[in-house]
Amino acid sequence: MNARPSHAESDPVLTAASVLRRAEAARVYEVAEHTALDLAPLLSTRIGASVLLKREDQQPVFSFKLRGAYNRMAQLDEVQRAKGVIAASAGNHAQGVALAASRLGIRATIVMPVTAPQVKVDAVRRFGGNFVDVVLAGDSYSDAQTEAQRLRDALDATFVHPFDDPDVIAGQATVALELLDQHPGPLHAVFVPVGGGGLLAGVASVIKARRPDVRVFGVQACDADAMVRALDKGERIVLEDVGLFADGTAVKQVGALTFSLCQQYVDGMLRVDTDAICAAIRDIYQDTRSVPEPSGALALAGLKQYAAAHGHCDGALVAIVSGANMNFDRLRFVAERAEVGEQREAVFAVTIPEQRGSFRRFCHALGQHAITEFNYRIGDARAAHIFVGIQTAQRGERAALANAFRDNDFGVLDLTDDELSKLHLRHMIGGRSSLAHDERLYRFDFPERPGALARFLERMHPDWNISLFHYRNHGADYGRILVGIQVPPSEDALFQRFLTTLGYRYIDESDNPAYRLLLRV
Repeated sequence: MNARPSHAESDPVLTAASVLRRAEAARVYEVAEHTALDLAPLLSTRIGASVLLKREDQQPVFSFKLRGAYNRMAQLDEVQRAKGVIAASAGNHAQGVALAASRLGIRATIVMPVTAPQVKVDAVRRFGGNFVDVVLAGDSYSDAQTEAQRLRDALDATFVHPFDDPDVIAGQATVALELLDQHPGPLHAVFVPVGGGGLLAGVASVIKARRPDVRVFGVQACDADAMVRALDKGERIVLEDVGLFADGTAVKQVGALTFSLCQQYVDGMLRVDTDAICAAIRDIYQDTRSVPEPSGALALAGLKQYAAAHGHCDGALVAIVSGANMNFDRLRFVAERAEVGEQREAVFAVTIPEQRGSFRRFCHALGQHAITEFNYRIGDARAAHIFVGIQTAQRGERAALANAFRDNDFGVLDLTDDELSKLHLRHMIGGRSSLAHDERLYRFDFPERPGALARFLERMHPDWNISLFHYRNHGADYGRILVGIQVPPSEDALFQRFLTTLGYRYIDESDNPAYRLLLRV
């Protein structure tokens, strides 16, 4: 590989003042938009502080990355433009380079990891048109970068770094110029999502140069925290692996320039987990009716964590919503995990006696708490093992619920923080059971209101055993449950009378081919 220095390596040491000068001269608005700084009224009320969202998801490529990519490419001379550019990206930088290439008439080869969301790959091709070639290589941004550097030397093209470049940092820093102009009043802190550190380095530099009293915090996913670890250790480190949920910030090593700037001007770093990111995605949707990608919601997840720990703030809190290139298929997972991330759902494995009335006794132990999910399949003649989700208002209620179960002599295991259970095991409760004789399978719809599930159980005939049960609250007006009920053939007339007097819509699934294949004995 050619050892010639990169643009970033040959540049003099950057300071807050020099980044500010570069940002003020940046050519981002030839293609980028001045984005809104919106109040999040619902979240502000809940947190007790003014929460503002810097809406970089409103850019033409639905991400702030366009600013840095265009500013860097606009600085190329005619010889460099003729040779073209190389870029590596998990998706958002790629879209910025692609649009810049088509606007400036520059050939671009863009390397993306094979794990990049398809929505981003398709967008790169759409924005770049005939000026862009897309190459898929590796599982992360770092892998794609290695391939891009190889191609750079082979093609003698200019490498457009997604974060570790003075012009890229300056382009991203224009986000801070805008938000300071938009909010000249009291400002407590700005929260910035972090991958390689370009946005954080630029924003922190400008804010400390213009308003040094304003705090700046970087936010990373727990499983992609290269900047957190680097700042803690005092030197750049390389992560062995990175999580891919927040793919836009899945970087194994931060930049040299960005690390130096963050060391000088960042007030602190925060780590957030997947559940907290999902909760932040929902918060942004509820206040704006837009859906950010996971990395786009990182900053708000960190803001919420900070507000919960520090209480009163002497000014507004700003979260940069960095992008909205969300794969539609991820929305199901996000909705599933948002309740836990907001600490509004606790998840337990509860063991109750396999005897008549146990389910009703279990429901009574819940008090006023609503059930959000209920999975059960008969498998043991003595004990029933239930996977249950329960609505909570705060994390401290988990312990109280566990104690309530124990007071009723139920075995209990708190699974709220167990990734295996939340991601996989909740969907694997069941299978065939030799104990499920005389089983009839029914789907029921009932109005989704507090106590509806308990009322259903109370109307059950005491001699009929529940052998299978699945329920999940999806926030709709009607709840849907799947129930296996063991009813002897001699009691068919009594069972039909129960169905007609229950008052809930029902569908007999006893002859459903999938049920007969997978669950029925």
